[in-house]
Amino acid sequence: MTAVSPASPASPASPAAWRRRLPGWVQRWGPLLGPVVFAVADALLVNGVTLGLELNVSLVAAAALLLRRRFPAPVFLVTLPGILIGYIWFAPMIALYTVAERRPGPRLLGVSALLLAAAHFVPWPVSDFEPTAYRENTLTLIDACITSVGPIALGLLVRTRGELAARLDDLTRSRRRADELIAEQVLSTERARLAREMHDVVAHQVSLISLQAGAVQISADDAQAREGARTIRELSVRTLDELRHMVGILRAAGGDLEQLTPQPRLADLPRLIELSALDVAYEEADDARRAGRPEAVERAAFRIVQEALTNVRKHAPGARVTVRVTEAAAEGRGLRVEVRNGPPDASAVAPGLPGGGHGLVGLRERAVLLGGTLRAERTEEGGFVVLADFPKVPPPRS
Repeated sequence: MTAVSPASPASPASPAAWRRRLPGWVQRWGPLLGPVVFAVADALLVNGVTLGLELNVSLVAAAALLLRRRFPAPVFLVTLPGILIGYIWFAPMIALYTVAERRPGPRLLGVSALLLAAAHFVPWPVSDFEPTAYRENTLTLIDACITSVGPIALGLLVRTRGELAARLDDLTRSRRRADELIAEQVLSTERARLAREMHDVVAHQVSLISLQAGAVQISADDAQAREGARTIRELSVRTLDELRHMVGILRAAGGDLEQLTPQPRLADLPRLIELSALDVAYEEADDARRAGRPEAVERAAFRIVQEALTNVRKHAPGARVTVRVTEAAAEGRGLRVEVRNGPPDASAVAPGLPGGGHGLVGLRERAVLLGGTLRAERTEEGGFVVLADFPKVPPPRS
């Protein structure tokens, strides 16, 4: 949740918030006409209501403020006779403030400050200037410097505040966009995680159903039972084919983080092998059942065995399978998982299950993310071997 600065335009106490509470016509014309009204009042209070040179130049200076936003520097020059002849302050100070806010060049501001200070310091007519009135001249000079520096400082402050507010607004939008990107990334991760689980769990179970249905279709004596088994097998194959397309769509979103819970571990391998309907010899070393092994490693080991058995069922029906789970011999390694099968049995019926091509790729990704390795290759005997090594401690996720 993004905090909003008190100076932010979204803050209830900010000037922008107060302006939004005003009527529409005040918001539109107030900033333009307000300074003109003050300048006219200043001219009338100082010079009276009788037309003359002093009042005329003062009113012209006040009227020129209507164009101060479009032509800040020329309007400032027009207001200088007002302070020199008419002794007004509001019009030239507002014009100088506008120059500082909209044209903050150092040279322009320096020249403008000198001109305003000179117009304030020099009396009108100029012949009334008394060079020997040191005290009065010093006080007037100090007053002239304050009159010229004050509007510049205020104008630069308002401009800086506006720039900071704009940057804060950009930062807020950037953070909001970053939050949206994070949400999209999380969604992509969930899609990829769902795809992985669908492939590991559903494909394995459906292929097992298809295999069992094929066995019933061959061994059943009743024609109706054979027809039902054939229907089950066809539906299983169709389900796996549709699942393959769905997994491809979901995996295209990318990403892989922690898997959904609850998840199987090494202790669930015997049950998996028992339900596989394959000729499997399971070997587990005593040191492999070590307490404190990371859950992610055990989960990946289970998935490797599960996917390897599914591939045996698809591509090597009737083959003998050996599953070994041992402590890795290589230094720095923690767990080794090996699934080795022989050549397929020529007399066994292939189930004809579709494949998505994502199984071994996904397993290799799991192993790499955990700091391990995975090899899958054919053997000299015509079989296939899947060998995975995992470290004792997986690397931290970045």
